[in-house]
Amino acid sequence: MLPYGRQSISAADIAAVVKVLRSDWLTQGPAIEQFEQRVAEYCGAKYAVALANGTAALHLAALALDLKPGDQLWTSPITFVATANCALYCGAKVDFVDINPRTYNLDVEQLAAKLKKAKKIPKIVAPVHLAGQSCEMKAIRLLSNKYGFAVMEDASHAIGGSYQKKPVGDCRFSDLATFSFHPVKIITTAEGGMIMTNRRDIYEKACLLRTHGITRDPKRMTEASHGPWYYQQIDLGYNYRITDLQAALGLNQMNRIGKFVQRRRALVQRYNELLKDLPVETPWCHPDANPSWHLYIVRVKKSHREVFETLRKNGIGVNLHYIPVHTQPYYQKLGFKTGDFPVAEKYYREAISLPLYYELTDRQQDRVVAALKNALRA
Repeated sequence: MLPYGRQSISAADIAAVVKVLRSDWLTQGPAIEQFEQRVAEYCGAKYAVALANGTAALHLAALALDLKPGDQLWTSPITFVATANCALYCGAKVDFVDINPRTYNLDVEQLAAKLKKAKKIPKIVAPVHLAGQSCEMKAIRLLSNKYGFAVMEDASHAIGGSYQKKPVGDCRFSDLATFSFHPVKIITTAEGGMIMTNRRDIYEKACLLRTHGITRDPKRMTEASHGPWYYQQIDLGYNYRITDLQAALGLNQMNRIGKFVQRRRALVQRYNELLKDLPVETPWCHPDANPSWHLYIVRVKKSHREVFETLRKNGIGVNLHYIPVHTQPYYQKLGFKTGDFPVAEKYYREAISLPLYYELTDRQQDRVVAALKNALRA
């Protein structure tokens, strides 16, 4: 079975983790700050906060933007549920903006129309860079300036990608961005996530909240220190810390991020050429974006489920990203219903993610394409 995605672990990655295992620090040591600095430099952002996973990054990002009961977060219905769930964790409400039929990202025109009609402006808009392709961030920032909402990029798929020739994660057009380092992503820390920002207040808030809301900084304490052991909990935080083991793996993976992205882009070009005569819709790339291509999504107009199941039976581990969040039973209990976001629902009826990862060989890719051809003929 060829998976739709998988990690690439080198001997150097293993050696980096073993080095930490033999050190005095397994967690909360120097590798974390080194990893944060490396990613911040790569993206061109001022600050980075490494966290336990991508969901933790989304949750703390929302909290750092002061999302609270009575507020709203708007996002895309085509995303993993964590993007929407992070608002519910804060006691806020969620709403969605339908997707662009070509990029599958949040549709800026529909966002503008929804804002114009809205009785209540969202506190946060969270565009999702699906498959590693950036949303139209400049246009979203212009709307945020006009209406006064914060912009929180869910860039879980997109490290290594660029927008208007600058790295995703530089936060030029947002208050912050979040990454995920799950094994199927561009780089991995096994589990892990990160917040990127240029705002000092967001950075300090996220650092505080990832460690139980505890500080040892005398400037932030409410009274003088009792001694060198002293700390204070000044906010309700969480244990969302990443370990040095994970950070060491991520730091070493950053040495190969250029190769990872280059190979993914080559595989995408090859897929596009091999599939051009088949009755499938291949991904469209916005001229402002150069995706890192976490996913390669095709759309099948006929016999979608049959094609999907045939591929699986033939050892091709295809997947579907994603079931529209508003159709999930939990969200239907909140009042959403099928039909609310028709472009996303049409996408769901047609989308299939084909295998795409760094170590996928040309021969294996040929096998995927041959299996897809057979499935479409069946």
